[in-house]
Amino acid sequence: MSYAVVRTGGKQVRVAPGDAVRVETLAGDVGDTIEFSEVLLVNDGKGTTVGSPLVSGAKVVGKITAQGRGPKIRVFKMKRRKGYRRRSGHRQNYTEVTVDSVGA
Repeated sequence: MSYAVVRTGGKQVRVAPGDAVRVETLAGDVGDTIEFSEVLLVNDGKGTTVGSPLVSGAKVVGKITAQGRGPKIRVFKMKRRKGYRRRSGHRQNYTEVTVDSVGA
């Protein structure tokens, strides 16, 4: 089974063909093809290639399946005995990508 580690949105994600992964928001509409060129590691089933820092010529191709927002996260700050309370919320945007191929 082949897989790769790509860098997107300041994070590293392990992907394999057929996987659906949620990454930081990427430009594009649902159904568009997207290519990750910052590939850090590739395993083709026979051996592993580790880049320094990137694997030259490697790319991961996928298709955007959803653009959405994650669940609301409640943020609550409080300082005891001071009457200080702050409540806020946050919903992170994401792009869901289904990986089609991993190439070295």
